[in-house]
Amino acid sequence: MSSPTAEAFKAVLATLQSDAEKEKYKRYFKTGEGQYGEGDIFMGVRMGHVFDTAKQFIDMDPAEIEILLESDIHEHRAGAVSIMAKQYRAKKTSEERRQALYDLYLRRHDRINNWDLVDLGAWNVVGEHLVDRPRDILYQLARSPVIWERRTAMLATFAFIRRKDFDDALAIAEILIEDPEDLIHKACGWMLRAIGADTPQLLAFLDRHAAVMPRAMLRATLENFDPESRAKYMAAKGK
Repeated sequence: MSSPTAEAFKAVLATLQSDAEKEKYKRYFKTGEGQYGEGDIFMGVRMGHVFDTAKQFIDMDPAEIEILLESDIHEHRAGAVSIMAKQYRAKKTSEERRQALYDLYLRRHDRINNWDLVDLGAWNVVGEHLVDRPRDILYQLARSPVIWERRTAMLATFAFIRRKDFDDALAIAEILIEDPEDLIHKACGWMLRAIGADTPQLLAFLDRHAAVMPRAMLRATLENFDPESRAKYMAAKGK
């Protein structure tokens, strides 16, 4: 496809719309009053179809991606972040374009405003970009009043964890231990779990913090531990 556009992407998704899927999303993404997804609008396209369509539009220019991000429709924004992630990781993508995608993610984080959007792009774009660069921005995001920016800070560290580089993941998880949001607790737990149950740095982290970690964070962290070790750290909770 030459010069893929946001409007063409939207047109493809319109052919895949389902009213039944739309109703499912309203429940799944907590769009009710006072819930984290309040006000988010879904057209009713299965995410598998969104991601498959993103593959066809992988060469979309960042300016067109930003048009998708500006849409009020969730699936358009999900498509935008999916394109960003796929494009960033493609071998043919230039360093100049990768920089543009990273800058776009951070500049328009106001439109990357639900957990699935963060999870699509945080490590594939932000984390990958920072593998060989200073990571101060993650600590700024970890202290943001915006839940989705804090989630980006944690999920981005998966790019480092995959390379056996654990320090930032542990440091950011420590910052977020007292976070009030369950969606942050779970993100921290998933990243800590990814470090590995037999990793000395993780065991030291648990020895220091298990007693005060939110239960959802601790449970997710311990998922791959043996029963005896899991029981040990769960018993420390609240002591």
